[in-house]
Amino acid sequence: MTTYVITVPGTFATGVGDGARARLSRALGPADPHTTRMGYAEDLDVLNVNEDNTFTLRLTVHADTGPHAVEEAGRLADSALRGAGLDEGAAALGPAVITGIDSEAD
Repeated sequence: MTTYVITVPGTFATGVGDGARARLSRALGPADPHTTRMGYAEDLDVLNVNEDNTFTLRLTVHADTGPHAVEEAGRLADSALRGAGLDEGAAALGPAVITGIDSEAD
């Protein structure tokens, strides 16, 4: 199995409060890229929100192939957003892309 860091961009339709951000960060905690050498070295945060309501999720995914990793990251992101109370109208996701590979991660 290979460890991938996947970046998923998105846009909040309106401003998102601190409570929703905290719930989203907690839901994404297990996929935090800080658990990998590259995530730690690059200081990659699992959630980054910009002033214009765009955001970036950076997720750690263990998978056999890149396409499987991208697919799993999309599922994780969608599930975490819905778990934080943000439906598709409140938070739209863009295409996930592989931004790091760590085949030696534990």
